[in-house]
Amino acid sequence: MNAALAALAGIVGLAVGSFLNVVVWRVPRGESVVHPPSACPRCGHGIRRRDNIPVVSWLVLRGRCRDCGEPISARYPLVELATGVLFALTALWAGASWVLPALLYLAAIGVALTLIDVDTHRLPNAIVLPSYPVALALLVLASWNPGGASDWGALVRALIGCAALYAIYFVTVLVYPAGMGFGDVKLAGVLGLYLGWFGWGALVLGWFAAFLLGGLYSIGLLLLRRAGRRSGIPFGPWMLLGAACGIVLGERIWSAYLGAL
Repeated sequence: MNAALAALAGIVGLAVGSFLNVVVWRVPRGESVVHPPSACPRCGHGIRRRDNIPVVSWLVLRGRCRDCGEPISARYPLVELATGVLFALTALWAGASWVLPALLYLAAIGVALTLIDVDTHRLPNAIVLPSYPVALALLVLASWNPGGASDWGALVRALIGCAALYAIYFVTVLVYPAGMGFGDVKLAGVLGLYLGWFGWGALVLGWFAAFLLGGLYSIGLLLLRRAGRRSGIPFGPWMLLGAACGIVLGERIWSAYLGAL
């Protein structure tokens, strides 16, 4: 059952990844993600439906525009493939549960925000702010759990996690504004919703892992002389990766820690 669900989620992820390519390109530029239809930036020809099949079309066209031969970046199929794999792994981990839609939504915005932050060092409000009501609605559904036992305590934890992580990042920006921006603060609230829903251990580990992983990456850049002490790095990807660690491993590590005490 889980294998079939993962395969279906992977196929959906490929299609979502194709859309995310549009989001990553247009949202930072303030453009609509639905109009006009995608076209070759060189010759202006619209992308035909048969040339818009995730991954497959890029391979068939050998990475070039059908009309003018302009190279098409390999990033496009890689984003589609990565999103498909991420969706499949998420479905495999969560199974057929009501929390799965919430996690798939987080995976989708995670891919988009990671790429945008790497490209522009920004986390656009157009993606982050709508994620509050969307994530909350999906987590309400997960807490309600139609057909099973409801867990409204998880929703209360989610709201506390949202407020707590937002406050922590807000204070961090006030104390050390060079370290991160208010886009990170806004994203922290969304991630706090998810981490709090999964448990206090997830919340603590998700917060800690972001700074640990981001710090290790920064130290690596310094050692390799790829950055200086004043160089800025996008922190959004590390927040998202830390949240993933918290969701997957947080409660297990938290329980082991309490058991050791």
